[in-house]
Amino acid sequence: MPEKSAGLLLYRRVGFGPSAVEVLLVHPGGPFWARKDAAAWSMPKGVMTAGEEPLATARREFAEETGSTPPATPPTLLGEFRQGSGKVVVAYAVEADFDVRKFHSNTFTMEWPPRSGRMVEFPEADKAAWFELGDAAVKIHKGQVPILAALAATLETTAATRR
Repeated sequence: MPEKSAGLLLYRRVGFGPSAVEVLLVHPGGPFWARKDAAAWSMPKGVMTAGEEPLATARREFAEETGSTPPATPPTLLGEFRQGSGKVVVAYAVEADFDVRKFHSNTFTMEWPPRSGRMVEFPEADKAAWFELGDAAVKIHKGQVPILAALAATLETTAATRR
């Protein structure tokens, strides 16, 4: 059975039309990601623990990676998305705002530089930002691009049913 992760994709409306939606993405911390930007960002997400429900994982990981309580707004399940590594990501969308000035990620420790014997602490995510969907498709990991497409389709369907 493939490893599963779950995450919350926050989105907000900033006007009308196709570029009127922005999504919140986080940039991974640590030395491997320090100089990477395109195809490096992610929605806040993480690995599910044994017996943990996907939404509980998504909410926990959002709190860990942003330093904020997840929005109380009911989420919309976007689906399960297989990544190139074989991992499956369960993605939920939540319409909510987030003040990136309040962003503060948890940390992890690793040996750096490799084989140095020196343990260094890094943030799990080193920054958060809002991106219009087109820009987000360039910034986000390639395996998560279908999550953005699912969000756009969901929003389009919702808009069509309101007409």
